[in-house]
Amino acid sequence: MPSDATEDMIHILLVEDSPTDVMMTREALDYYKVLNPLHVVEDGVAAMQYLRREGVHGDAPRPGLIILDLNLPRKSGREVLQELKVDPELMNIPVVVLTTSKSEEDVAKTYGLHANCYITKPVDFAKFVEVVRSVKDFWFGVVTLPPARP
Repeated sequence: MPSDATEDMIHILLVEDSPTDVMMTREALDYYKVLNPLHVVEDGVAAMQYLRREGVHGDAPRPGLIILDLNLPRKSGREVLQELKVDPELMNIPVVVLTTSKSEEDVAKTYGLHANCYITKPVDFAKFVEVVRSVKDFWFGVVTLPPARP
């Protein structure tokens, strides 16, 4: 693959503090041969630094899709969502909330903060793989994503 081929692909930012969930997400993406580059940060502060290209993330590619856990250290997923949806440079990046919470309050608050979808993480690996497949099919097969901004 030419070195610039990944520049044309939609990059995925996974904001997840659980190494197990990161590993399962990577394995599920590999299983379904999703070639989109996956970038991982472990907390909400690092997510905003990545998105704003601050510090060690100065050369980070702009993601075309964010997969966001709600329960994060240092800054919660809700706070990340709130910050990014009011930032004119970031607000159009679609956000898939993938979390363990089934709370109706969390669902309502998350959509109120303009998440694009809310998915409860299954604990079973086979079901988790199916969730990742459905995310892949929908976000990379059905919808038209906004153009990536440099």
